[in-house]
Amino acid sequence: MEFLHIPKAFLQMNTIFISILIEALPFILIGVFVSGIIQMFITEDMVARFMPKNRVLSILMALILGLLFPGCECGIVPIVRRLIGKGVPAHAGVAFMLTGPIVNPVVLFATYVAFGNSWKMVWLRAGTAFIVAFVVALIVSFLFKGSILKNESQHSHSSSVQKTVKQKLWDVCEHAVQEFFSMGKYLIIGALIAASVQTFVKTSVLLSVGQGPFASAGVMMGLAFILSLCSEADAFIASSFQSTFAVSSLVAFLVFGPMVDIKNTLMMLGSFKTKFVVVLIALIAVTVYLSSVVLHFVG
Repeated sequence: MEFLHIPKAFLQMNTIFISILIEALPFILIGVFVSGIIQMFITEDMVARFMPKNRVLSILMALILGLLFPGCECGIVPIVRRLIGKGVPAHAGVAFMLTGPIVNPVVLFATYVAFGNSWKMVWLRAGTAFIVAFVVALIVSFLFKGSILKNESQHSHSSSVQKTVKQKLWDVCEHAVQEFFSMGKYLIIGALIAASVQTFVKTSVLLSVGQGPFASAGVMMGLAFILSLCSEADAFIASSFQSTFAVSSLVAFLVFGPMVDIKNTLMMLGSFKTKFVVVLIALIAVTVYLSSVVLHFVG
């Protein structure tokens, strides 16, 4: 019975690691299949027709699309990568990527239930996410004019050969398998890091950093990054901190986590150029932090 001598910390880390994978895998699967459908059935001409040329209108359209997609931050990365490869502007892709995991009906309903059937946190979470995504996407539209994709030729490739629907559906499955293994390695590495940090960096250390409006917002954002929760479940964790942190800090937790955590950071680094990912994360962090501080004093 050698396993009896395995340290408890390792067993705890293993449990957290597996739970993160189980939580995220269904959404990764949805994401890669949607990505495959986009690759095979959506042409560059279609994208050019439906996407407004005006940067503000294209961002607003992407924000609205975020309402309709019931996914999490893991599954949305391959979808956005494929959309940008098809010609969607980077700023519109960013707006969709940031709002999709937060403002879709599944997540908002989970937030409503987690906070005792209260609409207040639902509106605060959705409203803050929209503002942050709009501001970040607008700044991205000025900062990045060229392609943000890593391995450009790989992502922008599309076949001109006419195929039957049956052939296209087969290609969707093949594409989904390739995308799953491409994204899956980043998910596994990210989940392992998140599980390790959760096991060996105690939450109490973060909670002891500070309780003021300035410190607590940063603490909750750090906690959201470390925990790397799926956006369908994070509201239940956030609600457990109601007696410890102000509403504004809980909003920072609920908005920053789905936009930036350990596993989706690695997935973004696998899909987009490193400079773009670094700038994007910095913009999100600053905007969420400032939104939380403003919310504290206004609320």
